[in-house]
Amino acid sequence: MTPRALTLPAVILLGAGVLAGCAGTGSGQNGTGSDSRYVAGDNSSQILKSRKPAPQVKGTTLDGKPFDLAQFGGKVVVVNFWASWCAPCRAEAPTMEQIYEKNKASGVQFVGVDIKDGKDNAQAFIRSFKITYPSLYDQAGQIALAFRDIPPNAVPSTLIIDRQGKVAVRVIGSVPYSRLQDLVTKVAAEK
Repeated sequence: MTPRALTLPAVILLGAGVLAGCAGTGSGQNGTGSDSRYVAGDNSSQILKSRKPAPQVKGTTLDGKPFDLAQFGGKVVVVNFWASWCAPCRAEAPTMEQIYEKNKASGVQFVGVDIKDGKDNAQAFIRSFKITYPSLYDQAGQIALAFRDIPPNAVPSTLIIDRQGKVAVRVIGSVPYSRLQDLVTKVAAEK
C-alpha cells in the first residue's frame, strides 16, 4: 500500500472516534464524570394533536432561586433542555434568547433546563450567551424524566406548552430561528 492509502483509513477511523466521543461516557462531556450518553436529535418537530398536561415542575434555578412551572399558568412556555457541553445547544442559545426577547411581551415565557452538567459550567454558559430567562439546574435529569408522556429524547430538545398547560410541540435536536418562531407564533395564537 502507498502512504496515501494508509492515510485515508486512518482519517476515517479518527473521525469515527471523534463522533463516538459524543455518545460515550466521561467527564469531558459534562464536567461531572457521570455517564451522560449524549444522543443527537434529528431536528424534527411535531405539533401535537392529542395533548397531555405538562407535569408539575419544581426546582432551583442556576442562580439559586426556587422555581415552579405553575407560576406561568395561562402563558405559552418554551422549555429548552440543554447542557454546556452540547455543541448544538451552544449553537442554538442565541436563537433561544432572541425569540424569548421578541415574544415575552405577548405572554410567552422561556425556561431552560440544564441537564447532566456541572453547575459552574452551566453558569458560565448562561453568562457567555447572555441568557436572561430562568434555567433550572437538573444535573440528574429528573425534570426531563417528568415529561414521560412527551419525552425530550435528546439534548437539545424543546417543548412548547400551550396556555392550557398542555404540551403542544416537541422538537428533538436543535431548532433554527425561523422554525421556532413559527411554532411559538402558532401556539401563542391558539385560544
